[in-house]
Amino acid sequence: MRTIRIGSRESRLAVVQSELVQRYLQEQGIDAPIITMKTTGDKILDRTLDQVGGKGLFVKELDAALLDGRSDISVHSLKDVPAEENPRLPLIGYSDREDPRDVLVLPEGETKLNEKLPIGCSSRRRVLQAQKLYPRMGFRSVRGNVLTRLKKLDDGEYSALILAAAGLKRLGLADRISRYFTTEEIIPCAGQGVLALQGRKGFDCAILNGYVNKESEIVVKCERSFIRAVGGECSSPVAAHAVIQEGELFLRAMYSKGTGEMGYVTGERKGPVHDPSGVAKALAQQLMEQFEQEKG
Repeated sequence: MRTIRIGSRESRLAVVQSELVQRYLQEQGIDAPIITMKTTGDKILDRTLDQVGGKGLFVKELDAALLDGRSDISVHSLKDVPAEENPRLPLIGYSDREDPRDVLVLPEGETKLNEKLPIGCSSRRRVLQAQKLYPRMGFRSVRGNVLTRLKKLDDGEYSALILAAAGLKRLGLADRISRYFTTEEIIPCAGQGVLALQGRKGFDCAILNGYVNKESEIVVKCERSFIRAVGGECSSPVAAHAVIQEGELFLRAMYSKGTGEMGYVTGERKGPVHDPSGVAKALAQQLMEQFEQEKG
């Protein structure tokens, strides 16, 4: 029996996501053990991600395991994968997309925000957009995995959290969601809701062809091309969300500079499905010019 070892972060959500791929491989007659590890991003919890190097810290150890042969593929939340890819460790496919929206989570038993406590949110992208929805609320960083953050919320440290719907749904915690933000209200992080499969260059991954989703590949290529075009990274206050509608590619995006002190601009663009990078680059240029005109 062939063996494909799956590298995963050790958080409950990461393991649940890796188990989705594991089950598929097992159905194909493949032995697919999951090898878990704690990443640098999981260890450093006293500082925000932009202070310690961005979300690439969540893949560093998994990349090392791939390169030295301890694992054969890695399963990531695509939003945690840096926009600039390592040619030695290509992304080999993308899952079906779970709900890409951000959501508001209140403490158990609560039905409204407590204005005396901050909303917990570590993403500048989310904070900048949520401040327009909740101008009377304060915001404070919250680190840790989803279950750790929920415990901090329920222990009274925050009035609410802003999290990704996808993670809560995969953990079976959709009942904790108090409000879904539309993708117009809070534009999601590029790749949000999609799992990325990563392997070593030259490793035979053809067995995964039945798992990966071609539509996901198109829309995330568009989203990640936008991030690269504006010079953003995983921790930058930029956002992109693409969908295929009536045979066309539709991209909505957000752009800001630095940490967003000057505000941000948003825009939309349609284009051909066969040219996701072209659509992304055109909108990136449009928003960078608009930002300079409005904020410069």
